[in-house]
Amino acid sequence: MMEEIARVVANGNSGWVVVEVEMKSACNHCETSESCGTSAVSKAFSPKVQRFSIQSDQQFVKGERLKLGLPESVILKAATLVYILPLLGFFIGALLGNLSANLADVNSDLCAISGGVLGGFLFWKLGKKAAKKLEEQAQPIIVKSLGKPIEIAH
Repeated sequence: MMEEIARVVANGNSGWVVVEVEMKSACNHCETSESCGTSAVSKAFSPKVQRFSIQSDQQFVKGERLKLGLPESVILKAATLVYILPLLGFFIGALLGNLSANLADVNSDLCAISGGVLGGFLFWKLGKKAAKKLEEQAQPIIVKSLGKPIEIAH
C-alpha cells in the first residue's frame, strides 16, 4: 500500500472528511536542484496541493494529520494504461499503416510512421480516459490519525 500524509481541511457531518495532500515532485531531492532547469519548471508548473473528500465514520479536527493509503495495484494499472497502451497503439498503427501501404502500392515508410503516430495518439487518449475512470473509482483509505501538528509560538 502506498501511503501519504494529508491534512484535514473540513469535517462534514455526513460522514465525509475533506483532506489536502501536498504534492511532491521527484525534483528538489538531488544536490543539483538549484541549477537544474527541470527543477525550475517543476516548481513553476506542478500543482502544490490536491484536495479531495474521503468517507469516514470518525470525526477529525481541522488541521489534524492523517496517514492515507492507496493500493499499489491502482497505481500500477493507471501507469500501464498511460504508458504501455500508447506504445502498443504505436506498434499496431505502424503495422496497419505498413500493411495498407503494401496494398495500395505507396511509400510504406511514410504510411507506417503516420499510422504509428495516429495509433499512439488514439491509444494514449483511450488510456488517459480509462486511467481517469480508474482514479475516480479508487478511493484512498484512512490508515491512521497522526494528530495535530505542534504549533510553535513566535
